[in-house]
Amino acid sequence: MNQEQIRSAEKALAVGTWTITLGAVLYSMLTVTPLMSHHSPKGWEWTAPILPLVVDAAVVIVVRLDSALARLGGDGGRWPIVLRWMTGAMTVLLNVGQSALDHDKVGVAVHSVAPLLLIVTAETSLAYRRAIAAALAARETRERDERAEHERRAEERRRQEHEDRQTEQERSDRAERERREHEELMAAQQREHELRMAADERQEQRRREESERAERHRREREASERERRERDREQTAAQDAERLRQELLSAPAAAERLPEDDARLTVQTAVALGLPQRRAAELTGWSTGWVAARYREFGTADSERPALHAVPATTENTAPRAEEQAS
Repeated sequence: MNQEQIRSAEKALAVGTWTITLGAVLYSMLTVTPLMSHHSPKGWEWTAPILPLVVDAAVVIVVRLDSALARLGGDGGRWPIVLRWMTGAMTVLLNVGQSALDHDKVGVAVHSVAPLLLIVTAETSLAYRRAIAAALAARETRERDERAEHERRAEERRRQEHEDRQTEQERSDRAERERREHEELMAAQQREHELRMAADERQEQRRREESERAERHRREREASERERRERDREQTAAQDAERLRQELLSAPAAAERLPEDDARLTVQTAVALGLPQRRAAELTGWSTGWVAARYREFGTADSERPALHAVPATTENTAPRAEEQAS
């Protein structure tokens, strides 16, 4: 049963209860007033409606407050019960009083219908309202427990997804390290091979051109110096690139999206260093789709790898932003 059906049932219960109550009150006043008029001192007959009105007012108070307490799930104790039954008994006695004095059994039965119906209706409506309140409380408790269970499962799923992403990132980092180590080994072997070839060539030249040894020696010395400077530049460039790569890998993620020019410069540097697209997205604050498009642009626009550029500095305390980008 939904909330609309519950409100409809409570409205029907309230309307029915108050219809019976008002009808019983009106009937009681019409029945009891003649009795009180006959038993009032001469000249005070006008006070006859006061007593049934007072008794019926007590009945209305009991019905109204019982309804409010039942809706709130409260319990007024024993005094509301005493008042309810006392007013009910008074209403019955006053309604059947004239018929009882006239020894009219049929009148007693007929005039007891309205007050008895009022008493039973008040007790029944109270029981109904308490039952509805208890059912609503139980349903709210059940729904609250279900929401808590749903939130717990959602939190477990989020934690598992976070752990899976961390595992995938670790595998990616390990593969990247292995690739970098292999490239460094191949470069070292290539340099060694080039050095051996140069030495062999110098020896062959010395054997072929003894007459030009002095000049050849000078040229070889200059060539050796140039090679050394070139190797130094290559080593320096490789060290600078590696240092920049490590700085980018360990740099905090951008707290907010960088300007497009700075972001493009950062992505171009990331392409040159072979950084993952996800890391470039964390450093720029831009979406992974935009970063992937720049990777394709910088990867196909030039035949050579893009030149390294300085990367704009990111702001501090950007770890929450990185986690948001990763999600």
